[in-house]
Amino acid sequence: MGLQEGDRAGRAGRTDRTTRPRVLRFEDLTSSDVPVVGGKNASLGEMTANLTARGVRVPIGFATTAAAYEEFLGTGGLRDAVRERIDALHAGAPLAETGREIRELILATALPQGLAEEVTAAYRQLAARLGRTDPDVAVRSSATAEDLPEASFAGQQETFLGITGEERLLDACRRCYASLFTDRAINYREEHGFDHLRVALSVGVQEMVRSDLAGAGVMFTLDTDSGFPRVVLVNAAYGLGESVVSGRVDPDEYLVFKPLLGRAGCRPVISRTAGGKQSKIVYADGGGGPGGDPTEEVATSAAERSSCVLTEDEILTLAEWAVAVEEHYGCPMDLEWAKDGRTGELSVVQARPETVQARKSKEAATLRSYRLTGEGRPLVTGLAVGDAVATGRVCRLRSARDIAAFEDGSVLVTGATDPDWEPIMKRAAAIVTDRGGRTSHAAIVSRELGLPAVVGTGGATAGLHDGQEVTVSCAEGEEGRVYAGAVDYEEREIALDRIERTRTRVMLNLANPSAAFRWWRLPADGVGLARMEFVVNNHIKIHPLALIHPEALADAPEHREARERIEELTRGYPDKTRYFVDRLAYGIARIAAAWWPKPVIVRMSDFKTNEYAKLIGGGPFEPGEENPMLGWRGASRYDSDGYREGFALECRAVRRVREEMGLTNTVVMIPFCRTLDEADRVLATLAEHGLARGSGGRNGGDGRGGPRAGGERGDGSRGGLEVYVMAEIPSNIVLAEEFADRFDGFSVGSNDLTQLTLGIDRDSELLAQEFDERDPSVTRSIEHLIEVAHRKGRKAGLCGQRPSDDPDFARFLVAAGIDSISVTPDSFLAVKEHVARAEREDRGTAAGRREGDRAERRPGARGATEDGDRVAGGRGAGRPGGRGGGRRGHRAEPREAGSRRTGTGTGTGTGDRQAGTGEGRTGTGEGRTGTGEGRTGSGEGRAEAA
Repeated sequence: MGLQEGDRAGRAGRTDRTTRPRVLRFEDLTSSDVPVVGGKNASLGEMTANLTARGVRVPIGFATTAAAYEEFLGTGGLRDAVRERIDALHAGAPLAETGREIRELILATALPQGLAEEVTAAYRQLAARLGRTDPDVAVRSSATAEDLPEASFAGQQETFLGITGEERLLDACRRCYASLFTDRAINYREEHGFDHLRVALSVGVQEMVRSDLAGAGVMFTLDTDSGFPRVVLVNAAYGLGESVVSGRVDPDEYLVFKPLLGRAGCRPVISRTAGGKQSKIVYADGGGGPGGDPTEEVATSAAERSSCVLTEDEILTLAEWAVAVEEHYGCPMDLEWAKDGRTGELSVVQARPETVQARKSKEAATLRSYRLTGEGRPLVTGLAVGDAVATGRVCRLRSARDIAAFEDGSVLVTGATDPDWEPIMKRAAAIVTDRGGRTSHAAIVSRELGLPAVVGTGGATAGLHDGQEVTVSCAEGEEGRVYAGAVDYEEREIALDRIERTRTRVMLNLANPSAAFRWWRLPADGVGLARMEFVVNNHIKIHPLALIHPEALADAPEHREARERIEELTRGYPDKTRYFVDRLAYGIARIAAAWWPKPVIVRMSDFKTNEYAKLIGGGPFEPGEENPMLGWRGASRYDSDGYREGFALECRAVRRVREEMGLTNTVVMIPFCRTLDEADRVLATLAEHGLARGSGGRNGGDGRGGPRAGGERGDGSRGGLEVYVMAEIPSNIVLAEEFADRFDGFSVGSNDLTQLTLGIDRDSELLAQEFDERDPSVTRSIEHLIEVAHRKGRKAGLCGQRPSDDPDFARFLVAAGIDSISVTPDSFLAVKEHVARAEREDRGTAAGRREGDRAERRPGARGATEDGDRVAGGRGAGRPGGRGGGRRGHRAEPREAGSRRTGTGTGTGTGDRQAGTGEGRTGTGEGRTGTGEGRTGSGEGRAEAA
């Protein structure tokens, strides 16, 4: 729950301080004191007063007030001297000269005696509370215009860490005051219309957390790139937090799923990636004198680079604190945290409202999507910031002082950025850096400016050259790429508020976990196909058996490169199999979290042998096959001697996602299951690994209740494990009833089903014209499957692109009663529109049919028959195999032989399979075929003339 208006009003009186104090303790401040101590210090006071009871640790401290700053400006004519320099700037004086002169004036002016005495007295009181003489403190600037919605660039003023002693503290206070007039701060106020002498500065003095002996970082209560609001993003590095904020290192990155935080038995850390962490900032030996820098940057050890800064327990603690802060403030938050190496304690040292995604949320009615349509040669890769694409010519700069060399619209390439770079960044088409993570300065400002950025490339300044035309792409997931040349791309804008709700669920096909959050605003009904093999291929890269049996790669010279690559990728994992399980579980979890609590159907690995062999270390474990498409793939591998151990790792990962992380909306799907015996063996193998159907539910459900088991509109978060099967082999159709007895649902793989039904290689150019999912043999197979699935209380869906390209095929599926259609995100809008239109037509047809039925009951109704014989030339609008379960009626004779068209028709016919009225769905045949509603015992069979 956020701050209430009444609370704000009640606290407002505290800012009207009749005594205008110079120094206030954090616990005496609230968020309403921004005019007194600035946003940063007011926030520290708010948290100290209100969140310590919830376990959030905030280091104690105090703040000087805006009144103290005003008193300082009134010393020795300082205010008038500053105003003269600002007037000179407006008259044309150079910015750099103006800033330097003002800073020199401030540093040469002593603090008023009364202010200096109150600061030193507060410092002594702090020392007494901490039980230490001359404790080291962090001294931070907090401007009264900083962190307000219209002033979103935080970090313009200075922070000084590890300050000890009264003399150094007073000097640090003056340096904070001087930092109000850095070149970038002056330029920012000029651009935004802030009066320089109406912006005050408060100095926060806070107990120093000795993170130089442990680690520190930042965290956000949303995903900073997509705005996905249900995660906490934590970045961490060894040493002081400045290395993360400045982008000097590639930090660790952790993601925690907020809805499951605190739920019994759940540990929802859904991603944990160790960054490079090449260096850290620590105290310099001997510290520094007044005006000196008591910190230095040193290299990290190999052990530090390969390990994570925080344990899982510490990650969860920070996430719980972040959520508590967000709930208190009622908005997404940007926080800094630190861990004390002496005590092991974690602390929140800063908190401010997040501003970038907060502004974007006001535009949430539309979703802008980018997609590469051309191909290019990747030159460098790194972390993608945002999801846009831009093309331009490279401009490499070593220093922000080289601004004159930068051409507007160029791609800025540099080692790292800090606030001095912002005037250049505003003129760039895209930004590429050697160092930095997703919360580095370059990343934050790029998001502010709406620019694509690729950070942490490791070698962009060496691999790219000036004037080179490149395309910077952040539209391909978490990994950003810089391509040679101008690569074609498309940009689309989706109006989310105009998308119509449909009975037929429209779901997504997703393969790349790092791209899952990009699409969270789409009103999809879950994920109909998450391809496990993509996660293995792109995020794990190693054949699972190479991790289980490294001896198979030992000694042989041809395997040397594989051994070295495996060692590199699994560094920090004594148990190499844990690497596979971790990476796979995190990949699945990101997708499941993005659509929680809607179902996310994860297809177990479906590599062909030639594809498995291409994984690192895969060669010794895969046989050569003449036709891998029809070979050792899918279900046949899972209980075989050649892959049983690998499948066990897949199961461990899925079980971890469901049971440890708590993402019980994860559904398992078995691909390419040829026979009933194979199905039984796979289900038994799943059960051996703790994935029995119906297991793992959090509400006591058995997961087998029927088409909507698990919650409203397929909410899969409540019941036990559901196991689906791909319907992509004719045997799945012929034995649909028997497969329905074994599985909870079907997903039609239309490409493979068409290929195997027609006997056509889907990759054959010679037969491409004959490869058609609309062929009657395929569409009747789909109809039959849907009819059986519904009669058995099972779900039936289809995953494939045809519905997005062919509105008629979407109409066919809707009329056939398909439960769900799953497509790629960029096709979602088109398919949703096709489905909505088809459902409207379907409702209109149904209404017309009801009116026709009433007319037929009147004496002399034309075309009625007594015995249900077929009527030639009929165009059916009947719909066999609907949810009520009636069997399809007699088929009408084709009107035109030889043409392949999907026809719908009305007709009534015998339905001897199951009593009761069952709405049929779509009849298909050569020419236009009529089919009808099955009505047991009715004896009527009729098709109206087309």
